[in-house]
Amino acid sequence: MQKNDWALILGASSGFGAASARALANAGVNIFGIHLDRKATMANVEALVVDIEATGQKAVFINMNASDATRRAEAVERLKQAVGTGRVKVLLHSLAFGALKPFFAETPKDSLNQAQIEMTLDVMANSLIYWTQDVYRAGLLKKGSHIFGMTSAGSHRMWRSYGAVSGAKTILESNLRQIAFELSSEGIAANAIQAGVTDTPALRKIPENVKMIQYAISLNPGKRLTVPQDVAQTIVDIGLSENTWLTGNIIRVDGGEDIAG
Repeated sequence: MQKNDWALILGASSGFGAASARALANAGVNIFGIHLDRKATMANVEALVVDIEATGQKAVFINMNASDATRRAEAVERLKQAVGTGRVKVLLHSLAFGALKPFFAETPKDSLNQAQIEMTLDVMANSLIYWTQDVYRAGLLKKGSHIFGMTSAGSHRMWRSYGAVSGAKTILESNLRQIAFELSSEGIAANAIQAGVTDTPALRKIPENVKMIQYAISLNPGKRLTVPQDVAQTIVDIGLSENTWLTGNIIRVDGGEDIAG
């Protein structure tokens, strides 16, 4: 790790993003967070910034739609100014915003439509490409940088009303493999992190989430749910290493949950 290393976290205000921001700051990394919050949840962001700055690290947070190309360009320019001659050591894509409807419902309005599917894929899968391209072109991804995207067992296991998100997770995994393939020669790694079922604000939006939680606990050989700190510690362990030969993988952080099913 170098003195002026930064982490760019997309979806930084809660769940995996917030836990990773705290863990990385405690490990000596400055945090540049992208989040989308209304007034009701801004207190969580303010508390997160306080925690990061208490470690002695810098915290820059921008409240914006991560899929807005104009705002993304502005954010990357601000990131470039913050990082200076340093590097983005960790880029974490943890955006959880998608349409949660079945393909087939009693009425068309209760079924997924084209706009909803395309929005979900854009936010939860393809935005990783656009952010990574812009950060790379800005010269901020360098030898030793690690790129992570949050996937789930939902990429290959079905759950009612999860179809659009499941498709996005599958595409996200493919996007990460392609990024890993193209950037390996430059010493930049890209991996998917497959967390187990975790009780986050995003999970609570999934229909029948209580049933999902109960099933995961019964299935997991570790006898508990995954928590955001499990993922955060993995990102610290791998992301702060200068070894980028581990790349193009789906790394399960779930206590054995997925292999038990």
